[in-house]
Amino acid sequence: MRIKLLAILLLCSCVLSAQELSKEDVKKEVVRLLDSINKAKLPDTKSGVSNDEHWYDRISLRGYAQIRYNGLLSTNDKVSCEQCDKSWGTTSTAPNAKANNGLFIRRARLVFSGQVHPNVFFYFQPDFASSPVTGIQNFVQIRDLYFDLSFDKKKEYRVRVGQSKIPYGFENMQSSSQRLTLDRADAINSSIANERDLGIFFYWAPAEIRERFAMLVKDGYKGSGDFGVFAFGVYNGQIANKIDGNRDLNVVTRVTYPFVIGSQIIEPGIQAYTGKWAFTGEVSSGVIVNDPQYVKDQRIGATFVLYPRPFGIQTEYNIGKGPRYNTLTKTIDETDLNGGYVLLNYKWDLKKQYIYPFAKFQYYDGGKKYEKDARSYVVRDYEFGVEWQPISALELTAEYVIADRTFEDSALPINRQQGNVLRLQAQFNF
Repeated sequence: MRIKLLAILLLCSCVLSAQELSKEDVKKEVVRLLDSINKAKLPDTKSGVSNDEHWYDRISLRGYAQIRYNGLLSTNDKVSCEQCDKSWGTTSTAPNAKANNGLFIRRARLVFSGQVHPNVFFYFQPDFASSPVTGIQNFVQIRDLYFDLSFDKKKEYRVRVGQSKIPYGFENMQSSSQRLTLDRADAINSSIANERDLGIFFYWAPAEIRERFAMLVKDGYKGSGDFGVFAFGVYNGQIANKIDGNRDLNVVTRVTYPFVIGSQIIEPGIQAYTGKWAFTGEVSSGVIVNDPQYVKDQRIGATFVLYPRPFGIQTEYNIGKGPRYNTLTKTIDETDLNGGYVLLNYKWDLKKQYIYPFAKFQYYDGGKKYEKDARSYVVRDYEFGVEWQPISALELTAEYVIADRTFEDSALPINRQQGNVLRLQAQFNF
């Protein structure tokens, strides 16, 4: 190396002398040559370090957090929704019970993801604001941990292995960071608590449609994300982060497709699942279940979405069978269920800001298998609100709820609650 450097310097000196350049020019040329040699990227043979990209270089990190306040203009503190938000209302049986509607961290999530191999995609999402029971907050819990194995270069065919969302319903698939209303509708969300379970799923979608799914999220149209045009799989059927209660795997399938019609995009879909629900500790003493490990749990649902360009409609409805508390016999019976929702929304682009006014009506008549005694529900709620995104890192939502909720179990055999409340949320994206 030293011999080469000396030769270069001698050659430059001869050339410069021949051209009668000044000493200052020679000095600058020497400095330039030394700098270029110093900046050359030569392999470090001693340490064995190379410039090859590692799998961990491909992992990205993002997240979001939601802080809520449910204590404004409340007319009845006993209006509540356990599956929705544990800081909203109270299920206390005390006659004069008051809700502790203070500030509440609803979600605090980090997402680690990346294409760690040409055929392996990795996704890990813990939530640092899980609430295992009412009043106990901010526990860390795994929401998603799965791997997508693809079989072609375009990644149109893939198998998902791990804990992830069950492909049932549009609103269930839609991220809470994208959804306009503060909570999912009871009728669809009562199918799978937290929308997730441990399973194996096959997804297929053409590359062009996968890009369309991504665009509907990225460009602010409140898409559901990429869960394939066709999905089929099996899962435990016991909800996420719980050991399976029987040896019966649930089977689920879903078909959906976002069509472009002129300037509009519509997405119809249909989905269904079947399985057996196993009670593992949700049944109170004195409540009778015929076969607590194998209660029929089946549903079929339909979806229609007109994306807000600028006016949008989102509606879903499902029917099925499942466990439900009977207040007359104090038993948990296998009964029919039905319900759905209609959401009207508008996307207003104001320079680089987004404003989304929305209105929603939901209805549900059925049980919730994962709540105490498969709690019986009849829900008729109206929600009116607006979401404002002044910057990409901040979203503010105000939602006024007019609720009529009957929810009954062995501790609350006669319990119809009606009331109104103004709910607020600040969401931070990072």
